[in-house]
Amino acid sequence: MNTDDLNFAYKVRHALNDKLDQLPSETTDRLAAARQAALARKKADKPVRVAQRVSVGNVLTAGGRSWFQDVTWLGRLGVAVPLVAMAFGLAGIYQYEQKQRIAEIAELDAAVLSDELPLTAYLDQGFNAYVSQQQQQEQLEQKRAQ
Repeated sequence: MNTDDLNFAYKVRHALNDKLDQLPSETTDRLAAARQAALARKKADKPVRVAQRVSVGNVLTAGGRSWFQDVTWLGRLGVAVPLVAMAFGLAGIYQYEQKQRIAEIAELDAAVLSDELPLTAYLDQGFNAYVSQQQQQEQLEQKRAQ
């Protein structure tokens, strides 16, 4: 509720309370009986759980109960197993990628070492352009042959 709503409710309550003394007694008795009946039918209030301040010792607590008290061992296992499987999966993917990278580098090193050119030829920028042009021509010839 905003401030205008609260002011209006206050004014209505004040106006009703001012005229309360002028009501006939039978009306006030009926209002009192209706109020008692409404209170009897009212549902019991649920207890309010007060949240505790979070500190280092009770990070996973709320309202005085630990999160782990509500979870069974089977529930904990249901969370832990996928996390462990994901960790092993990521480790396996990392190992596979590392082996692939090492194999590519070894293949490149073998090609460079088995070539008849001296290693200094690979450092020349003009030579790199020449090699890429030769590779493109070889690819075109292979396509024509097919």
